[in-house]
Amino acid sequence: MVLRCLALLIPIALTGACSKGPESAENKVANTESMAISAQPVDPGPFTDTAKAAANTIDGKLIHDTVAEIASDAYAGRAPGSQGDIKARGWLAAELEKTGFAPGASDGTWEQPFDLVGINAAVPETWKLSAGGKSMALKRGTDFIAASGVQKDLAAMNEADVVFVGYGIRAPEYQWDDYKGVDLKGKVLLMLNNDPDWDAALFEGVRRLYYGRWTYKYEEAARQGAAGAIIIHTTPSAGYPWQVVQSSFSGEQFELPAGEEPRVQVTAWITESAAGQLAQLAGRDLAQLVAGAREPNFQPVPLGVRTSLAMKTAIRSTRSANVIGILKGSEPALAEEVLVYSAHHDHLGMGEPNLKGDPEDRVYNGAVDNASGSGMVLSVAHAFAALPERPKRSVMATFVGAEEQGLVGSEYFALYPPVPAGKLAANINLDSGNILGKFVPLIIHCKQ
Repeated sequence: MVLRCLALLIPIALTGACSKGPESAENKVANTESMAISAQPVDPGPFTDTAKAAANTIDGKLIHDTVAEIASDAYAGRAPGSQGDIKARGWLAAELEKTGFAPGASDGTWEQPFDLVGINAAVPETWKLSAGGKSMALKRGTDFIAASGVQKDLAAMNEADVVFVGYGIRAPEYQWDDYKGVDLKGKVLLMLNNDPDWDAALFEGVRRLYYGRWTYKYEEAARQGAAGAIIIHTTPSAGYPWQVVQSSFSGEQFELPAGEEPRVQVTAWITESAAGQLAQLAGRDLAQLVAGAREPNFQPVPLGVRTSLAMKTAIRSTRSANVIGILKGSEPALAEEVLVYSAHHDHLGMGEPNLKGDPEDRVYNGAVDNASGSGMVLSVAHAFAALPERPKRSVMATFVGAEEQGLVGSEYFALYPPVPAGKLAANINLDSGNILGKFVPLIIHCKQ
């Protein structure tokens, strides 16, 4: 069965932006209290009285309780593989069991474990680029963020040429190719964030496709044989400010163990201001480069800029897991089809003191992102379990791990689904509950 969903909005905010940083005690309380208010159900249409009664069990209390529990300091920010991560998974599984769900992993347990490789690169304070006898130095954190693209003890590129490659996208189905067959082996590729968004017929307009994701851009750069890849950050193109890049890509990064896929040595972001300075160093204007990248006949632009960067890295192995529960459907012919509700259970762990300089507050609590989503999934599970007769199809509640590291748990779930992939009817993911108050709801319209 294929579902075609035309529009979605339920009375909670779904967002790809991530709230980062230690949260004050005042914010923690305000966030959890406002969730209980904003989680009031909205009548979605002509459902039966029993369905409405089940939906009305979603009153915000379980969301509030979930946030108060797993976003507390006792969970130390739920970093992948940490004791807080393990504790959160156990708590969520116990709550699923209370609702009447059964273990949903393929081995009959509550967890789908996966291996992680932690990579902590020693990024230098400055990054030098030079052209025509002139040079510039970018400041770590302020101007650039860099990480190792390889799971080795050294990531390095030496005197590599910088080439502007537009959006860094190859999409044959849209007749779009920013690379045009140019040999870019060993180069450092400078590229724009997101995908072309000015034509609804080109890349589905403002809807961000995978081509617009930073993970795709690094992967495509690696397929081109590049030594490094740099994404130019702007808040409109990313959907979040530079501070999110600073928080998300600094410190230890986690990935699934590498296979035989190609990889760049260095992955990086720079600010729009730094990109403008880099263009000036090359005798170019950034606005003109961006304008040229909008044209289908765009060709990669060698900038005449060279750079080196070397980072020693600490590598370690750890494990996390997706927590999975299932409520079997009532109709034998349809029970093998599964509707998945998902949210990520992890956050960023421990960080630097908060903005007020409190040395005791180093916990990235992740109350909104995404203890709130976990609470919403638990509430939905509770509502399904409250039905006097189970739905025809099975319902799966899934809490994925290592999301903040680049959707790693979700990737593992997709690679190794606990039921045959063809039986997954749909996946509704909940990320960051609305703590801002009411807004205009849209309705899902789906058809087979």
